[in-house]
Amino acid sequence: MPSSSPRDTALDLLKWLALLSMLLDHLRYVWPQLYWLYVPGRLAFPLFCLAIAVNLRRLAPGQPLPLRYLGLLLGFALLSEWPYRLLVPAPQTLNILPTLALGLLLAHALERPRGPRWPGLGVLLLALLAHPWLMFGAAGVLLPAAFVQALRRPRHAWPWPPLLCLLANYWPPLYGDAWRGDVFALAVVAACALAPLVGICLLRRPLGFAVAPVRRWAYGFYPGHFLALAMLREYLR
Repeated sequence: MPSSSPRDTALDLLKWLALLSMLLDHLRYVWPQLYWLYVPGRLAFPLFCLAIAVNLRRLAPGQPLPLRYLGLLLGFALLSEWPYRLLVPAPQTLNILPTLALGLLLAHALERPRGPRWPGLGVLLLALLAHPWLMFGAAGVLLPAAFVQALRRPRHAWPWPPLLCLLANYWPPLYGDAWRGDVFALAVVAACALAPLVGICLLRRPLGFAVAPVRRWAYGFYPGHFLALAMLREYLR
């Protein structure tokens, strides 16, 4: 998001971790034996949502949402759908970017309590109606707004991001296995619950090292890594 504020090193670290965990997660579509990478892959979505919340918190009070930010999310959502379906067999949802775009709109609407409420209500209604087709569902759309509240009121609102992350990743067979003590399923649930807290802690700790900035190339990385992995899978067959 364009900003006149100094570059946030911790935010860049969050973005790198989100991109890395996403890439690790998707390696299992090339090498199914790496299914356990699903565990670190649970960090990606909450860290992306936290990055959205941090960017929103850096806006001046009453500042409108930069249309370029929203436009990049929506544009690459369209560009990414075919590469996403090329890599992921029989996907049941859209790619992740529509969820993040709706989450951005909802969080921005809720961040402006003095503004009209109909934009936020409209986005929430759309998220509920589109829930079956959204990756991480309506809970995923709510997650950036929960992070905004957790950053604003850390003592009171911190439980909401972990709870919504657990709901966003809810899959009855997996959670049933966790209830029965399956180690892999327990690791997945733990990763979902801890990922938001890890991200918030990283933001609040001063970093003693430099971090390369993550710029707009990261939008292209999303469809690009789908295409690269799909091509690699075809080459290895």
